[in-house]
Amino acid sequence: MHGEYKVPGGKLVVVDLEEQDGRIAGFRLAGDFFLEPDDALGTIDAAVDGLPVTATAAEIGEAIKRALPQDAVLLGFTPESVGVAIRRALQHASSFSDYEWTIIDDEPRLPIVHVALDEVLTEAVGAGSRGPTLRFWNLAGPAVYLGSFQSYRNEVDPENAERHGIPVIRRITGGGAMFSEPDNAITYSLYVPGDLVQGMSFQDSYAFLDAWVIEALKGLGIDAYYAPLNDITSARGKIGGAAQKRLASGAVLHHATMSYDIDADKMTEVLRIGREKLSDKGTTSAKKRVDPLKSQTGMPKAEVQEALKGTFRRLYGGTEGALTEAELAEAEERIRSKFATEEWLHRVP
Repeated sequence: MHGEYKVPGGKLVVVDLEEQDGRIAGFRLAGDFFLEPDDALGTIDAAVDGLPVTATAAEIGEAIKRALPQDAVLLGFTPESVGVAIRRALQHASSFSDYEWTIIDDEPRLPIVHVALDEVLTEAVGAGSRGPTLRFWNLAGPAVYLGSFQSYRNEVDPENAERHGIPVIRRITGGGAMFSEPDNAITYSLYVPGDLVQGMSFQDSYAFLDAWVIEALKGLGIDAYYAPLNDITSARGKIGGAAQKRLASGAVLHHATMSYDIDADKMTEVLRIGREKLSDKGTTSAKKRVDPLKSQTGMPKAEVQEALKGTFRRLYGGTEGALTEAELAEAEERIRSKFATEEWLHRVP
């Protein structure tokens, strides 16, 4: 069995192994990482041999830590990352390069359509009617997007939202509320088979699925990195956040929104939680907390988005695609039957 895991912000971990009587056998570790002393590689191999095939990534990591000498230095990888690669090998996980990717730079649509499309396209990947897809949202209007499990009354100031003409929508993923208007944020969705994140914890999968974004931002001169669980950030502040939904079919929706040029004062008028976070930090101006891509790159939003697409293509390939009429029609039906209903919006009052 063969498994690979590219450590977000680090190096590639490659493992080869066999399964014998419920145990790992013939284990060999390789990769482009750095490891001292030189014979520590054999120590890791010996520590993994004989472990049960049911061992978690964390348990494998602990076994490696116990075996390594105190002066061992691991650069670009960790004992736990070896465990992730092993779990992926045992569970026959796939990699980005195993798929033919479709990239959709979508036309401007109302936010509620984008939310409905996320559900429709994830289900399509799970059913096999659509291959793995990267879709960039483009907005035809503003919105507040509530996480699936957030309380409406705790998060939203409905009077201010109505005054500003900002609809409130509930998405299918967890996480916190987002506020966006046309051209002030970059949002993308990945619709992928569950095999792509097989053997990973939720935390590992977030960083793994956004690793290409971190590389793209670094290429634009931003010292970007991933902050667990789901934040894309830099030394100058948070840039964006991600959220996920895993369907029973095995398909995974992973989407992220990155700030480009957000009206932070308006955001804190329509989101109650924004005021509380500012108060907790003793901050009086929302603008001190927003560090958008515009200020860090000096580039138009469209150019930043093109750079993101270019990085994805360079790493994993991908051809330009479009939504089908059937997918758009199904999204409209989901809006009518679910996303535009009071029952869905106020599912958590």
